[in-house]
Amino acid sequence: MSAHPRLDLNPAFSNPLRFSLMAALAGVDNMLFKDLRDYIATTDSTLSKHGSALEELGYVHIKKGFVGKKPQTKLSLTRNGLKAWQDHLNALREIAG
Repeated sequence: MSAHPRLDLNPAFSNPLRFSLMAALAGVDNMLFKDLRDYIATTDSTLSKHGSALEELGYVHIKKGFVGKKPQTKLSLTRNGLKAWQDHLNALREIAG
């Protein structure tokens, strides 16, 4: 008997907010912090916490900079993040199929 595909699910994405964050970033090159916050309907502090946790895992890149004198933060998936996300979705499809 082979292992159940649930064992291939990435525990980093079990939190609904992290799942939403990864899904949103998977469809774009990068996203402004404020746009991502609004898109996934969360607060600054919650997005910052979960974004930082995914950055520590190497799944998300957070780039802080300035546009003129205004601070701007962009988030994007890393190569490893995109692969981990695709593997997670494949496991979900296998479970659902």
